[in-house]
Amino acid sequence: QVQLVESGGGLVQPGGSLRLSCAASGSIFSINTMGWYRQAPGQQRELVATFTSGGSTNYADSVKGRFTISRDNTKNTVYLQMNSLKPEDTAVYYCNAYLVTAVGDPPRRTYTTSNYWGQGTQVTVSS
Repeated sequence: QVQLVESGGGLVQPGGSLRLSCAASGSIFSINTMGWYRQAPGQQRELVATFTSGGSTNYADSVKGRFTISRDNTKNTVYLQMNSLKPEDTAVYYCNAYLVTAVGDPPRRTYTTSNYWGQGTQVTVSS
């Protein structure tokens, strides 16, 4: 029903920059929150940055001042601009969306709120 497609990962040297994109598609009625998480080898998945429907943002302390999350509501797309990258930023980055889907036509339309994950994109920071 819903797909999250990520792009933009890769290999970058310390101090470099990358921009991740995540586009949501499918029977989307509204998006409550959308953002990025990451998981390094042997570590738990952690929040990087998120956007709420009200427009507020939330960042992990470790990325504040270096990463910027933005969005294009017309495209159901969220971006993560990552600057001053460090080796400890190396991880698989996952897009996440908590959204409402609408299936069917009124008056039988059904709305469902669910959490979705993208397939992940690898970010490697190394010299």
